[in-house]
Amino acid sequence: MPYDYDLFVIGGGSAGVRCARIAAGHGARVAVAEERFWGGTCVNVGCVPKKIMVNAAEYGAWIEDAAAFGWDVRKGPHHWEKLAAARDAEVQRLSALYRSLLENAGCTVFECRAAFLDPHTLQVGESRVTAERIVIATGGRPTRPDIPGAELGLISDDVFTMHARPRRIAIVGSGYIAVEFAGIYHGLGAEVDLVYRADLPLRGFDHDLRAALRDAYDAQGIRLHPGQQPAALERRGRALVLRTRRGDEIEADCVLFATGRAPNTRGLGLEAAGVACTEEGAVIVDEDHATTRPHIFAIGDVTDKLNLTPMATAAGHALADTLFGNAPRRVSYRNVPTAVFSAPPIATVGMTEADAAAQGPCDIYLTRFAPMRHTISRRPRRTLMKLVVCQRSRKVLGAHMLGEDAPEIMQGIGIAVGMGATKEDFDRTIGIHPTAAEEFVTLRTRVREAGLPEKARAAE
Repeated sequence: MPYDYDLFVIGGGSAGVRCARIAAGHGARVAVAEERFWGGTCVNVGCVPKKIMVNAAEYGAWIEDAAAFGWDVRKGPHHWEKLAAARDAEVQRLSALYRSLLENAGCTVFECRAAFLDPHTLQVGESRVTAERIVIATGGRPTRPDIPGAELGLISDDVFTMHARPRRIAIVGSGYIAVEFAGIYHGLGAEVDLVYRADLPLRGFDHDLRAALRDAYDAQGIRLHPGQQPAALERRGRALVLRTRRGDEIEADCVLFATGRAPNTRGLGLEAAGVACTEEGAVIVDEDHATTRPHIFAIGDVTDKLNLTPMATAAGHALADTLFGNAPRRVSYRNVPTAVFSAPPIATVGMTEADAAAQGPCDIYLTRFAPMRHTISRRPRRTLMKLVVCQRSRKVLGAHMLGEDAPEIMQGIGIAVGMGATKEDFDRTIGIHPTAAEEFVTLRTRVREAGLPEKARAAE
């Protein structure tokens, strides 16, 4: 049967826009529906506005550092409304750009909800359209914990509509969002409590990084509450009180729940299309991002494979090339660099020490030092850099850093790790002096072995 479109994309975020643009460039008839905002979470209530706020928080610390370098600069009050106006203007510019990119590529744009009526038919606003292939790219949404009074707390989306900075904020969680906003609010002058159930923040990251971030936040005066879980939230007068399962009470002006995200699959009519999901609501896909219906695909956070914007974008591009570019290919989910814009920031690529040790013996190279700027300013900041090296092949399996400019440095390290560089390749590289980055190519002392054979472990 003839279809209205060769490809219909549900969702105008990073994954959906890239897939639609590339497919249209290959000559496909493409339509995209977005019901909320173009650019998705990253542009509107995620990476972009958050990074602007990270930058704002850093300026306060730099002002304090400046005196040690001879500058007579005095730190005044921060004007939240000016930051919010600048942030929102940039978000609006980028969101409009995403829509114009689609229109300039020849895509048909729908600003409304789309849902399946059958495997090839969609209800798009007031219209019914058909498509030969359909891509689900609806992303995810923040969730609240199932506790009494949870509706009194904020989720990450709400941060970007706040009219003023709170004097005291309690943040529940210890993932990317939680630790990033802990650093942001502290840097902008708020008192911060960080409440999390594990013994260290950032579950899934390398243990040394997690411990270093704990120490950094503790040194700054961010109040940490490890091993705690929220039990209830209630209002007492003008304050909110967060009660933990252990019985502790934390008083704050506002409480931010950064306790997880869920895939945006509700109301899409996936049952009518025969598309299967996990119990958590994520769309089940194979290595080619095909769902249980081979002509329907899903990319990005709605699949819950690896919830990173660049990964979603890469998957969308590869899918469009495969379907319409006569160049079938897959994206690799191995050795994906990532950064956490905490204070100081974290960046990592490849395996953690624990993951590498589970596969066999490896050597650990690690250094901790005060960066040059802070040896002068006396601000209590430390940098950590670490390499995990396979004993047998000498390949660098993982690189990890906490410290100034870590995300910028790790982008280049990610190329080397992805190409299979060995420790000797790193050693032969001439460092750029004086920089922190040179430490990655001057690490010579092995601090320990990990993943020793069973017999050696038994002997110990």
